[in-house]
Amino acid sequence: MKLVPRRSNERGHADHGWLKTFHTFSFANYYDGEHAQFGCLRVINEDRVEPHKGFGTHAHREFEIFSYIVSGELEHRDSMGNVEVMKRGDLQMTSAGTGIRHSEHCHGDEQVHFLQIWSTPSERGLTPQYYTRHFSDEEKKDKWAHIVAPIGASGVVEKREASGPAPVHSPLNLFATLLSPGKSLSHAFFKSSGAQRKGYVHVVQTSGYNPGEATGAHVRVLGSEGGPVELREGDGAYIMAAPGEEVTVENVGDKVAELLLFDMD
Repeated sequence: MKLVPRRSNERGHADHGWLKTFHTFSFANYYDGEHAQFGCLRVINEDRVEPHKGFGTHAHREFEIFSYIVSGELEHRDSMGNVEVMKRGDLQMTSAGTGIRHSEHCHGDEQVHFLQIWSTPSERGLTPQYYTRHFSDEEKKDKWAHIVAPIGASGVVEKREASGPAPVHSPLNLFATLLSPGKSLSHAFFKSSGAQRKGYVHVVQTSGYNPGEATGAHVRVLGSEGGPVELREGDGAYIMAAPGEEVTVENVGDKVAELLLFDMD
């Protein structure tokens, strides 16, 4: 197993006043050829939008786009007729397919903090679809909640609202946890026909906006033959692992760590 850290203060970053954003991968005016994409994972943006501000109506196509709400409320409207206000614990997935138009705004009087994640679909020309799921803090407390999984995988229901992981047209699984101090979690990478699985772990910046060196929750990531890598809020790490190989995350700090873990072909 190989682990490569991606430091919070090395991500792309922009402060537009109404929007404070970090880009794990190349996005908008930020470009880094070494961090353009990882497998099917194309975007991880950690966004904070000020009250009553947001992204006006704009178009997307040929991407799977999901939003993971950390705090505050996000209003979504799209050309498929969907109108929804999402809160903490909500996950919304838009399969843009042949093309959609949507807008996203901070709803209410508090800033909304969310992660916008894009993946490339395994098939082009799909009919646009929209899904929402909710995962409580209790479901994520010191265990992996399986929040996104490929269509056709066990437990995946192709309905707008349902329990279980949100469907995605990409070879991507996403897990979330709220890991308490002193606790650890392991994950065995899924079996696949290839010799290597790709993973990415991200520590959500829950202690507040910080464009500097990462602080806050503190975790250690290690594999059977890789690591350890020390991460704090906003940090992430690329993982290259054999199918079936285990990665372990330990909370070695004094704050609850909110983590996202990707497991991909």
